[in-house]
Amino acid sequence: MILIDSRVSQWCSLLLYREAGAHVAFLVQSEDLYAAANGSPRTGASWVGGRWFGWSRAKQGPSRPTPTRRRGAGEQLEVGNYKRTVKRIDDGHRLCSDLMNCIHERARIEKTYAQQLTEWAKRWKQLVEKGPQYGTVEKAWHAVMSEAEKVSELHLDIKSALMNDDFEKIKNWQKEAFHKQMMGGFKETKEAEDGYRKAQKPWAKKLKEVEAAKKAYHAACKEEKLAISREMNSKADPALNPEQLKKLQDKVEKSKQDVLKTKEKYEKSLKDLDHVTPQYMENMEQVFEQCQQFEEKRLRFFREVLLEVQKHLDLSNDVSYKNIYRELEQNIKTADAIEDLRWFRANHGPGMSMNWPQFEEWSADFNRTLSRREKKKASDGVTLTGVNQTGDQALQHTKHSSHLSVPSNTVQSLQSSYNPFEDEDDTGSTVSEKEDNKIKNVSSSEKNQSYPTEWSDEESSNPFSSTDANGDTNPFDEDASPAMEVRVRALYDYEGQEHDELSFKAGDELTKTEDEDEQGWCKGRLDNGQVGLYPANYVEAIQ
Repeated sequence: MILIDSRVSQWCSLLLYREAGAHVAFLVQSEDLYAAANGSPRTGASWVGGRWFGWSRAKQGPSRPTPTRRRGAGEQLEVGNYKRTVKRIDDGHRLCSDLMNCIHERARIEKTYAQQLTEWAKRWKQLVEKGPQYGTVEKAWHAVMSEAEKVSELHLDIKSALMNDDFEKIKNWQKEAFHKQMMGGFKETKEAEDGYRKAQKPWAKKLKEVEAAKKAYHAACKEEKLAISREMNSKADPALNPEQLKKLQDKVEKSKQDVLKTKEKYEKSLKDLDHVTPQYMENMEQVFEQCQQFEEKRLRFFREVLLEVQKHLDLSNDVSYKNIYRELEQNIKTADAIEDLRWFRANHGPGMSMNWPQFEEWSADFNRTLSRREKKKASDGVTLTGVNQTGDQALQHTKHSSHLSVPSNTVQSLQSSYNPFEDEDDTGSTVSEKEDNKIKNVSSSEKNQSYPTEWSDEESSNPFSSTDANGDTNPFDEDASPAMEVRVRALYDYEGQEHDELSFKAGDELTKTEDEDEQGWCKGRLDNGQVGLYPANYVEAIQ
């Protein structure tokens, strides 16, 4: 035990010492003994020889309660506390602008994403087309790029909906709900603030009177206490004369009267305040409800707009969006490895047709060389796409029948280029009257048709007629009557390997002009007028 002594003083000296977890005893010269450890009072003190001696181990008392907030502090009915409600109107205008900025940024994101999808699809479509991939798998690969292009269009639609519908809707509502004043601020804010001030003005005046009466009353009470204290001190002072004591007593009496008067006035002002309080509360409630109604409109409008934004952003319920991926799945599932291998075998493998070397008889047709003038004239309207062998070789090896087109404006050029052996320096050509008449008698409808041409030594003088010089038909010529034209649709993409072959994409439509030959090729015409050959198994007839 450790004893601590201190001089006598007016106030209690409190000392605390802790050693090895034990509480210590306190000895103080005072009327009371207070010892504390861990914030707890000490007990069991006793008075010994004019000193208090205490030794105890105090119990932990209950914790001190936290002071509660004064009732009504910061509430709306207090003077000036309506400013937060008024500021909410200005905040509503700012929130409209924030929501517009939010939607505008999302629209930019949608636009950027759509552009990136389009660029990606375009780039990879070109890479796949130029790459080694072929057949149905190539078509499935292209379907992925088509999906990106279609989704890009949907995201552009989202961007348009966000800006044209949602953004403009908020902008118009903000303009209608908030009206700016010439001096700054909004009309709605000023109306709310004026309403609150008008409702608070009578009550605030009474409240000011109450505060003044309370201040006067408290000052009188303080003065009364000081007067009583001075009177009590003077009674203990023997040097004070009776006249001075009388003055102090009169001052005490006067202070008591002042206390009564100020108290009465204070209580009266409180009653007056209580009298106007119900009307004040009603007026304040009315203004507050007006602000609440305005805010309710904004909150409901925001909810409505956000639901519209959700509908525009949600592609999961868009039928066209679902169809895109349903179509993509179907296109990918149509990819057939066996079909692609069969196509590659037929076009680039052992299954492709082979032009085996055969005996070829010499013919002057192969040694003819067109002059520069003849080449120029031939390019004006006559194009020779193939030559058939003559004699026995023509029977052994038959190539695809060729057509040459004779436009109406090239009759004269045909006449001038009739003789392939004409010299370059010659200014004209000599043509027999019989052949000249044949060319001149070509009807306008025949000039725009395609003519099958069989070349032979006997017929080399006139490649545009299948009759001999006597007007008789050649029994070895093929029937020149055109076959029945049939509309067909391409099943696969095909890129022409030769100059006389057509190129088309899967789904394109064209016209079949000649049936399949023994090598599996058909002759057809595209919608742009181009005539050529194509694999027969790459198309199907349109039902």
